[in-house]
Amino acid sequence: MGGGGNVLLNRSEKEKVVEALHEKFSKARAMLLTDFRGLNMPAMNELRGQLRGASVEYRVVKNTLMSRAADGTDMALLKEHFLGPCAVVLSYEDPVAPARILMKFSEDNSALQVKAGVVEGQVVDVAGIRRLSKLPSHEVLLAQLLSLMNAPVTGLVTVLNGVLRDFTSVLGAIRQQKEMPQAD
Repeated sequence: MGGGGNVLLNRSEKEKVVEALHEKFSKARAMLLTDFRGLNMPAMNELRGQLRGASVEYRVVKNTLMSRAADGTDMALLKEHFLGPCAVVLSYEDPVAPARILMKFSEDNSALQVKAGVVEGQVVDVAGIRRLSKLPSHEVLLAQLLSLMNAPVTGLVTVLNGVLRDFTSVLGAIRQQKEMPQAD
């Protein structure tokens, strides 16, 4: 199931592979298919390392096993793309990270072709994956959301401080005026 060559699996081993893949397909938030023809081993290892660093799996799987494992999962939506040598990218946390890594890697290594994907249950073509790759990371989006939520509160505090400052200035002026000796 990994990146190994022509490994012959018996029926029981194939069933275990299909069962494990089915479970992974059921849990993944993003599943992207690639054609890796022409990628040499150093490039393949570099890609795997980048994906692993983002907690993303990269699996080379026979199309027949992938097709059986996909049944009953969102991955079944991509069966028409199970042609030629396929590798599947699985992300269980951040659906944007694999798109970003694959698109960047394919810019530098034209041998890697991104085919299609399923993200949060929706089929995404290559153009959609490219758009997805340009989105800010989850952490950046959260920071932006918190900033937007914080802005009205900050504005309110600033306005209230201004009112309080103006009020104390007026009180200070009144006190000074009352303390000044009256000229008759």
